[in-house]
Amino acid sequence: MALGLDDVRWPTLGFELRVALRFLREGRFQTVLIVFGVAAGVAVVAYISALVGGLQRNTLEKTLGAQAHVVLSPPDERVLPVLPREASVPAFGDTQARAQRLRSIANWPAMLELLDAREGIAAVSPMVTGAALARRGEATRSVTVAGVEIERYARVVGLASKTVAGTLQLAPGDAIVGRTLADDLGVRVGDRISLSTGERADTLRITALVDLGVTELNRRTVIVALRAAQSLFDLPGGATRLDVTLDDVWAAQALAGELERQWPLKVESWQQTNAQLVSALNAQSISTLLIRAVVGVVVVLGIASVLVVSVVQKQREIGILRAMGATHAQVLRVFLVQGALVGAVGSAAGLALAVAMIEAFTRFVRGSDGLPLFAITLPPALAGQVVALAFAAGVLAAVAPARRAARLDPAQAIRL
Repeated sequence: MALGLDDVRWPTLGFELRVALRFLREGRFQTVLIVFGVAAGVAVVAYISALVGGLQRNTLEKTLGAQAHVVLSPPDERVLPVLPREASVPAFGDTQARAQRLRSIANWPAMLELLDAREGIAAVSPMVTGAALARRGEATRSVTVAGVEIERYARVVGLASKTVAGTLQLAPGDAIVGRTLADDLGVRVGDRISLSTGERADTLRITALVDLGVTELNRRTVIVALRAAQSLFDLPGGATRLDVTLDDVWAAQALAGELERQWPLKVESWQQTNAQLVSALNAQSISTLLIRAVVGVVVVLGIASVLVVSVVQKQREIGILRAMGATHAQVLRVFLVQGALVGAVGSAAGLALAVAMIEAFTRFVRGSDGLPLFAITLPPALAGQVVALAFAAGVLAAVAPARRAARLDPAQAIRL
């Protein structure tokens, strides 16, 4: 390698960059190999992160698409002793649980206003819900009736995007039913069904069919106006629950705990009602972090090994540079710049490869309906994070070889 004095007299950054590029060009095979290794590592991390992120978003959308993030309801009724028990009096070892009945939340309109004004809450919907029998001719099905204010409820569960036929309207005497229930009863938009709760009955006209994403919900759901449900279940002016949707779904557990301490109500978050799902999502996130860590270690070791070999191969050139006036710090920075260049180029190539893998997955992996399984995207924040990690890995991997090169004695290195 021939270096002139003018090479050394350049500005510091230009000198280190020029020498680093020459070293990388001279070891083309090693450079291409390690850049490809970094690119493969970055592509794996970016693709796996995007894949798991898309899978989790799809799972949450399907799970939470038809349910609220936080549900407030009256506390369960319990059997309580009329008089305090004395220590000397024996007590029953078992007490039969009290049968639960439909009850309204006390002063729910005031709670509704407070929740509407609370920051972080996207929508709140009062509801009266209970069991009933739906009849159409000889067909009878057990259903769950939900009495709602349609404008509020549509914002909570995104009902507009789930409507497959008809129009979302709930005038007196109207009903919205799940598409599977409509098939079971043999009805369509415009037909009438009868709802009965044992003591009361009502005939309703179907205005829309909805697909809530869960077969069981589609088979059992009947949505009516709030006043109609209040009359059907004999709860004038009442609401058996308040459904709350948040801007951040992961804030549901904290809000539920806060509301339960604030009001004497039973408050459940979606994490509590879907504990197994939360455990699965956490396991996926931990697995992704482990994959990132392992790939990061492999990338660091790969870059470090190539640069160590480069230091051994370039001992004579390093000695000449030191003899011509290159300082200890300049030699150190030469190899740090090499690590940074390898990390930057490898991360750029890795992102391009990850985008190609995501495009291939979206185009060729299809469900039974011929549509993509779920959407996968590479968010700019995630791409920037992966690039930053790869760049940092390149610099970190170059630290040990750079220090070794900087410690070489010029005279001894030239004689080698």
